[in-house]
Amino acid sequence: MNLLTVMLQAQGGSNLSFLIMMIAIFAIMYFFMIRPQNKKQKEIANFRKNLEVGQSVITAGGIYGKVKEIEDYTVTVEIASGVKIKVDKNSIYADAQAQANK
Repeated sequence: MNLLTVMLQAQGGSNLSFLIMMIAIFAIMYFFMIRPQNKKQKEIANFRKNLEVGQSVITAGGIYGKVKEIEDYTVTVEIASGVKIKVDKNSIYADAQAQANK
């Protein structure tokens, strides 16, 4: 009977340690993966919200150009002299000047 009591106590302790370990793993994933990704998404959203005409940008496809016109959901980008393309506002990812300075 004494051995059964010791075994039950040992098993209960392992459940607690398992729970603590799972919480620790989730905390590590949050601080190293989820939190930085959310921060980056907020920076990109803020960048898109503050777009200005004449600003150099990079699209999701890697096209460099200058913003010529901003509408609600689209942006007209001049990629060469006289060549303009209309892209979705969500496909603009970075400031070309900031990328060149890195």
